Amino acid sequence: MGQPQQSEGAESETPAPAGTGAGKPPLRVGMVGYAFMGAAHSQGWRTVGRVFDLPLRPVMAAVCGRDAAAVRAAADRHGWAAAETDWRALITRDDIDLVDICTPGDSHAEIALAALAAGKHVLCEKPLANSVEEAEAMAAAAEAAHARGQRAMVGFNYRRVPATALARRMVAEGRIGTLRHLRVSYLQDWLVDPSFPLTWRLRKELAGSGSLGDLGAHIVDLAQYLAGERLAGVSALTETFVRQRPLPHGPTSGLSAASADGTGEVTVDDAALFTGRFASGALASFEATRYATGRKNALRIELNGERGSLAFDLERLNELSYHDATEPDAHAGFRRILVTEPDHPYLDAWWPPGHGLGYEHTFVHQARDLVHAIAEGTTPDPSFTDGLQVQRVLAAVEESAEKNSVYTPIAV
Repeated sequence: MGQPQQSEGAESETPAPAGTGAGKPPLRVGMVGYAFMGAAHSQGWRTVGRVFDLPLRPVMAAVCGRDAAAVRAAADRHGWAAAETDWRALITRDDIDLVDICTPGDSHAEIALAALAAGKHVLCEKPLANSVEEAEAMAAAAEAAHARGQRAMVGFNYRRVPATALARRMVAEGRIGTLRHLRVSYLQDWLVDPSFPLTWRLRKELAGSGSLGDLGAHIVDLAQYLAGERLAGVSALTETFVRQRPLPHGPTSGLSAASADGTGEVTVDDAALFTGRFASGALASFEATRYATGRKNALRIELNGERGSLAFDLERLNELSYHDATEPDAHAGFRRILVTEPDHPYLDAWWPPGHGLGYEHTFVHQARDLVHAIAEGTTPDPSFTDGLQVQRVLAAVEESAEKNSVYTPIAV
């Protein structure tokens, strides 16, 4: 982005509205990027102090983007006090304690490493980086920064759905016994139309990979989180179905864009299908695609153990399916757990039982957990080391696919 170009908005800390932790030490947040994920993270920071009783008071100090008019509009829309057009200026500001990175993957490493070197805490959207080498450098820098009192976390928000957090609790309690099978899929369809333009998500130099990094990173992390163990190896297939797409005209927004004349090459995968083995010997299957016609954001995961099974569907995100195999066969079977009770994860701060939450609440919970980790001096979950491990799985998937699906161990 070059040298600092512009800084707009308040230079001093924004006063805390009533009921948002006035009097508590501030945690002043600067965010880089303001599109789809930037809007989601803004929702989290804007809401978290109004819902949870936090040890620190989040302050939305500044947001950064290259287009001065667009980033100023985003700041006004989402509630940021100031706007910057150069991330280097953002991370050197004295009124920034935490840098939240919501940019394409090609800039994650550079921004995160600079922010950690500047003494800031860091939240980085997934996947952590575009390569294992970048992720290794980021994890090492985060570990060194931890000794200085800084904290770094990766934004795998699906861990923060109350139902998935409850599933993790139940697995840890032994409710399904020894894990035998795990199967997970993440299906979208926004690339089905071959006239959809060649946005940054379809260019390897910017995105790192396609459906594998975009969707596969989520399901690899969620699978390992729920299982409570790491994958040991994978065998994979990937495919690019449409290899030339129209060039985009003007800026892109979320998962939409306008086309212009000319075409460019798609340099990432459109779909990834792979099997895996956990260290315990449990088997897993994974599918990630942006070509599942009719599926908008369909993430489903099921775990089968010796004593029971659990299943979660993102399209029914306030529910968890549970089968207790220790019950008599005469009345055994899957039953629905409505995850809206105050003793379910995160829900004591929200609504009365039966009143469900949505996608945006996962980012509020993410902000809540990071604030507590910073205040309490604990390691955030997932850490940059966790993000590195997911990156190693993604790299093994690509390696396996390039070698005709040969089983490929995960590097340690």
